Amino acid sequence: MFTGIVTAIGEVEAAERRDGLLRLTVRAPYAAEGVDLGASICHDGCCLTVVEKHARDGGMAYVVEIAAESLALTTLGGLGVGDRVNLERSLKLGDELGGHIVSGHVDGLGEVVSVKADGEGWRVRVKAPPTLAPLIAQKGSIAINGVSLTVNEVEGDTFGVLIIPHTWQVTTLSRLAAGAKVNLEVDMLARYVARLLEAKR
Repeated sequence: MFTGIVTAIGEVEAAERRDGLLRLTVRAPYAAEGVDLGASICHDGCCLTVVEKHARDGGMAYVVEIAAESLALTTLGGLGVGDRVNLERSLKLGDELGGHIVSGHVDGLGEVVSVKADGEGWRVRVKAPPTLAPLIAQKGSIAINGVSLTVNEVEGDTFGVLIIPHTWQVTTLSRLAAGAKVNLEVDMLARYVARLLEAKR
């Protein structure tokens, strides 16, 4: 489990396609001795398992494997050498829950409609797929590329978020532009409420 509070930016050092999966080598500022093999790290909103690790000056490099379903449902299949990703280590009991509860299971891809300066922040509008749009509510939470954000507006299948300068600086959201695809994870509570209502019908 995660909170959607990005703790580091990783950089892809290698991308190797194998039968049915993609192996990524990611460089990160985490201490190698603090990351166990089998640990879960959220990459742009997608929970992946560390299968190899190596200490590096100023941090570590590690390998994750992305299966076909994740490649089909997320933006990870488009990653290549030099690309940067939002990273978050998994929660430990007693950790501060600074964002909202995020599972690291991407629900679908959204498309950025617009990115506009708004005072000192930036307003980003995203079009959600039809299956997710009913689960997105004004003042509710959503994870975009692994970043916990509050929904400020909803109009049909399009919603807007306001990104503060700090978040803009410490995540990869500052690279968003109209037409970009983004990983979306809707609020877990919304999914369960929708499922209960469906079962009652």
